[in-house]
Amino acid sequence: MAYAAPSTKRILLKLSGESFCKPGGFGIEPAELDWIACEVKEAVATGAQLAVVVGGGNIIRGAELAAQGHIAQATADHMGMLGTVINALALKEKLGSMGVDCRVQSAIEIRAVAEPFIRGRALRHLEKGRVVILAAGTGNPFFTTDTCAALRATELECGVLMKATKVDGVYSADPRRDKSAVRYDELTFGEALSKRLRVMDMTALAMCSENRIPVIVFDFKQPGNIARVARGERIGTLLHS
Repeated sequence: MAYAAPSTKRILLKLSGESFCKPGGFGIEPAELDWIACEVKEAVATGAQLAVVVGGGNIIRGAELAAQGHIAQATADHMGMLGTVINALALKEKLGSMGVDCRVQSAIEIRAVAEPFIRGRALRHLEKGRVVILAAGTGNPFFTTDTCAALRATELECGVLMKATKVDGVYSADPRRDKSAVRYDELTFGEALSKRLRVMDMTALAMCSENRIPVIVFDFKQPGNIARVARGERIGTLLHS
């Protein structure tokens, strides 16, 4: 029997830092920021409640910095968290200019520019139709923003976690390098782990599996994809328990 479509009333969208710049680029590209904001606005117009976890790889990659051996990973990871705050503020300003009410909440207290992450307050914002942009990961080093997305999706009782990627789902291999790669329409978390598919890190997958939060891996550059999920349409690859 086919797996039932996940509830899409409340969605957690995970965006990588690289979504904010051109491929191989750095910083925030205005055209990419415009694209993200337009896609989010369209999804909100469906009536869905939307929380967004942003990465910071376009600003700084803590793991790569630590690997160079000059900075301890805990410090490098905190530097990466601050990069996510930069992206969150940029997205907030762009959405605000388009008439979309939103709030930034940070796992690291930076009260001059963002609210602290408080679950009850975040839920209240969502219920009022505001987009909640979640920055600074979990606030702890050694955890990825994928894990943060899984954690926040659980805390905020989201019906689905959407992971934005550069391809239209999960493949058996990198489709850009292997033309024989097979695309999956649907997978269980156990299958993704056993096949060692690079969907999310193991901690994030385990958390989604344990809390029965379905994950949709989709092509972010296909116009209207977030709104399609909000309307209950099937896109990309669905991972479930």
